[in-house]
Amino acid sequence: MTRTLEFYYDYGSPYSYLADTQVEAIAKRAGATLVRKPMLLGGVFKATGNSSPAALAQKSRWSAFDMPMWARHYGVPFRRNPFFPVNTLALMRGAAAAQIDGLFERYHPAIYEAMWVDGRNLNDIAEVAEVLTAAGLDARQFGTRIQDQDAKDRLKATTDEAVARGVFGAPTSFVGDMMFFGNDRLPFVEMALKGELK
Repeated sequence: MTRTLEFYYDYGSPYSYLADTQVEAIAKRAGATLVRKPMLLGGVFKATGNSSPAALAQKSRWSAFDMPMWARHYGVPFRRNPFFPVNTLALMRGAAAAQIDGLFERYHPAIYEAMWVDGRNLNDIAEVAEVLTAAGLDARQFGTRIQDQDAKDRLKATTDEAVARGVFGAPTSFVGDMMFFGNDRLPFVEMALKGELK
């Protein structure tokens, strides 16, 4: 039986970026299918009464040390975005639309790289348009596409689904009914995919 790794994320979450750099390899090693599930983290926080870790000064200072450490551990580039926090509603609707339209493989890495490697200001529509154009996507079309009801509905449905399954933050991974919160739980995700967790 092929297992599935369901990966709920938001582009505004740096730990989601870090985990995202690893999940494809984890799924491949385990012979599993990876399903990325873009959700609106702000919607999850509102529904669960949670808040961004950045809202707590002590945790924000700790993360400033912790996140680069994880990036070094993984051997991936990382830059704390100077424009953080970013309102990710348009970006997450864009991800939903890209999945519907078969453009996700170009859209997804371009947005993550712009956010957590290049430190681009993705609150700025013009800057988002530059990122999409550089990725070979039609920025004007995306600007219109994220207003379409199917893109809005898909993002809302995935966010509601996440909350219903117990998600309270990002990244959150599922293997069947087993939920794993955080980038640092990825070793257990791999164990679950390999049937080593009961």
